[in-house]
Amino acid sequence: MPTSALGLALAAAFVHAFWNVLLARARDVQAATAVALVVAEVVFAPVVALTWHAHRAVIPFLVAGGALQLLYFVLLATGYRVAPLSVVYPIARGTAPVLVLVIGVAALGRATSAGQVVGVCLVALGVLLVRGLRRDGGPGVPFGLLIACTIAGYTLVDKDGVQHAGAIPYLELEMLVPTVLYATAIARSKGAAALRNAWGPATAVAGIASFGAYGLVLLALQRAAAAPVAAVRETSVVITALLARQVLRERVGAARIAGAAAVAGGVALLSLT
Repeated sequence: MPTSALGLALAAAFVHAFWNVLLARARDVQAATAVALVVAEVVFAPVVALTWHAHRAVIPFLVAGGALQLLYFVLLATGYRVAPLSVVYPIARGTAPVLVLVIGVAALGRATSAGQVVGVCLVALGVLLVRGLRRDGGPGVPFGLLIACTIAGYTLVDKDGVQHAGAIPYLELEMLVPTVLYATAIARSKGAAALRNAWGPATAVAGIASFGAYGLVLLALQRAAAAPVAAVRETSVVITALLARQVLRERVGAARIAGAAAVAGGVALLSLT
């Protein structure tokens, strides 16, 4: 994995953890998510105009990726509403890179190395240990697994799609329809007042950070295979655990420390293979 891709994926992990904590703290997570998506589309529009690059071949990828992104945000906002962040997030982010590797090898016939296989598995094990799969996870467990499937799906789609467009224009186009549909659905179900009440500095920052984080991922995908990129960016689980300790006052025990060590080892292995 090239050093540039590793750095981009790690940066994406930090930013991703940040915006997820911001959204999870919102009083109305679904309305906050809708506002965040709209803010991101508006803020990044000038960047798209200045960096425009897209071929017609990108259209099928935008359609498929957009559908998966819409499903992702629907599941994410609902999951954070019915279950703790510390249950949903590690399951979703920890399982996704394993699915990316399995699908990429089994269904798409992509090559991989033994080191990447071990690295991905080590990262997945580590991010799960950070929180652990508890029996009392409740709805957080199925939501986490469903979200992991959507993450794996759009990561594989975007890996090929971003080869036909610039990273930021690709993301802006991919998220345009999902943003409109999601915001419209929330406005109709909860009322425009819910969107106005969800507006605030934290929501705006979350929206900008969400696009910024995935923009970094797309840049990484232009430089490296999907499986190691997906695995490295899931180090956000470790960062989220630390933020949860500070913001949500959760305990960090031996299992989380072991998980952090496993993630670090997996990232190091991925960067060398």
